[in-house]
Amino acid sequence: MELYLDSVNFDEIREASSLGYLTGLTTTPTFMFRDGIKDIDGAMLDLAKMVDVLQVEALGNNADEIVAEAERLVALGLDPAKTVFKIPVSLEGTKACKRLRNKGLMVNLHLVYTLQQAYMAFAAGATYVCPLVGRLQDQGHDALGLVQDCVEVVDRYGYDSKIMFSSVRHAEHVKNALQLGVHTCTIPWKVMKALTENHFTRIGTEEFVRHTNLLTTKVADLARRDDVQIEASATILDALLKMSRSKTGAVIVNKAEGGIHRVFSDGDLRRMLEEKGEHILQTRLAELEGFAPKSISAAASLMDAQARFKETKVDTLLVTEGEGVLGLLDIQDVL
Repeated sequence: MELYLDSVNFDEIREASSLGYLTGLTTTPTFMFRDGIKDIDGAMLDLAKMVDVLQVEALGNNADEIVAEAERLVALGLDPAKTVFKIPVSLEGTKACKRLRNKGLMVNLHLVYTLQQAYMAFAAGATYVCPLVGRLQDQGHDALGLVQDCVEVVDRYGYDSKIMFSSVRHAEHVKNALQLGVHTCTIPWKVMKALTENHFTRIGTEEFVRHTNLLTTKVADLARRDDVQIEASATILDALLKMSRSKTGAVIVNKAEGGIHRVFSDGDLRRMLEEKGEHILQTRLAELEGFAPKSISAAASLMDAQARFKETKVDTLLVTEGEGVLGLLDIQDVL
């Protein structure tokens, strides 16, 4: 099924064209009026440079005027091999269609609301025949039944016309178009963007990304290295200020003679405040019980870190690199 964008908004057209697989673009005078386009000829020439196939209106009160308008647009610079002239279905429209098709030009007979109108378009050799599904449904008609009838008539009698499903209002319309076997669908950008959206796809993608990160990201990539060390001679208040400035939940407490006294965390602070009160803020870190912190290698993966956090039941791991210390890893960085 051919995929057309239904728009004259240049930003939308650029974004949709970047997909790389649009068949072309359909436009209407209504779109141009709505978007405040005053130089219609200039806009059509610009649009033709942006897409592979451009469908533009060729209006007139009779067949002669319609044909003359199509020929004027070709003379203006539109490539006849890449331009489809849209003509509202009528007796004069079908007559103009036949004459333009005899000249080798492509025609879309549109604003089709009945199977009889579609039949006259088929007989005139229209390249595209375009029922307006959304508008028909707004009026309470069986638009999908009409489209299905059009597809069946084309198949039964071997007409060369392509049925274009237009006036698309939502993603369900695109599903309808595919199920009915139409040859072409022209879709507003808002609807087209939504066609690849699905809640479960989004959840699955997020899970794949998360697991990929756990496998490929190293602890060294997330380790907090800056301003996470403090001397044991400092006070708990000093440690609190350092954690606040560096926006970390813990600091490495170093011994004066070298080596690590312990890791002091915001969890330690909360427990001590509950047990002993605010006066502990002036306690020197060296007075606290020392211990060998739970650690992990900087070369380990985040999946290894996740397992290490589960095993040790701590919120902060010391990150080692060779014989030295690289920094700290917080459980929130892994989650």
